[in-house]
Amino acid sequence: MHALISGFAPIWTLTGIGYLVGRSGLLGEQAEVVLGRFVFHVAMPAALFTMVSGARLQAFANSSMVAFGTGTALVSALGFVLARRLFGRKTADQAISGMASGYVNSANLGIPVAVQVLGDASFVAQIILFQVLLVSPVILTLLDTGTGAGSGKGVTLRRMLTMPVRNPIIMASMVGVAVSATGLRLPTTLTHSCDLLGVAAVPTALITLGLSLNGRPAADAPSERRPDSGERAEVGVAVVLKTLVQPLIAFLVGGPLLRLPPHQLLAVVVCSALPTAQNAFIYARQYGLDTRLARNSVVASTVASMATLSFATWALGPSH
Repeated sequence: MHALISGFAPIWTLTGIGYLVGRSGLLGEQAEVVLGRFVFHVAMPAALFTMVSGARLQAFANSSMVAFGTGTALVSALGFVLARRLFGRKTADQAISGMASGYVNSANLGIPVAVQVLGDASFVAQIILFQVLLVSPVILTLLDTGTGAGSGKGVTLRRMLTMPVRNPIIMASMVGVAVSATGLRLPTTLTHSCDLLGVAAVPTALITLGLSLNGRPAADAPSERRPDSGERAEVGVAVVLKTLVQPLIAFLVGGPLLRLPPHQLLAVVVCSALPTAQNAFIYARQYGLDTRLARNSVVASTVASMATLSFATWALGPSH
């Protein structure tokens, strides 16, 4: 429990600071918009480039990642489908629902929890690569297609083909892959600059999340509002999928099907039980979508995952 509290404390603290800053009006009415764009266009690409360029890309091709990836794919697809069937969402909002349901907070929460519960963060590093290189491009493609200007197959195909050039997150990841694959050694000045920018991504994203909790829509946010009961139901579905269904699928695939060793099975289930990453909120914010589902899913799943992470650690830990 101490490990979990230590991992969650920075999230609560920085989100709370963002909320207080928003209440005070210290940064002005445009703060959420400006900081959200800074994270999406500057800090997050720098962090992803640094991480991917220095990683061994073949590291996540193993049975544990098969179990984790299966849970992520199934739950994200289920969240995507249910968003339309139950709540009448369109493609872009469906993508955010899928992300809220299956995209884990692997960096700022997954790493400290893994170090304390599992003893090291090597599996979390593989998850980060998996989400950056495989999951994020799919989500961003759906977001870009669902919000793209124009219509017709030609426009849609052209936007999809040019998206890596227009999207800084995908572009940074692709450049990082190229650097890693070629073994290129970059100048220290460049890597250090990217490190400094990348460090700002997570705390700024959490401050932005806290700013959004004040209940005042950002300047360029959609004005349409849905009934409170519908909002609560939609968030509830995403949180149940994220904190209960995803780790359960990972357990079933990793245990009975793949027969992973106990420590690997614990790593797969614990990492699958991590809450929704704040990236879901940042993506919704950047693409001009209603951010309430992403924001509330991040907050609610973070609270709920305290129980599911504790149970998974107790049930599958070394003492059992």
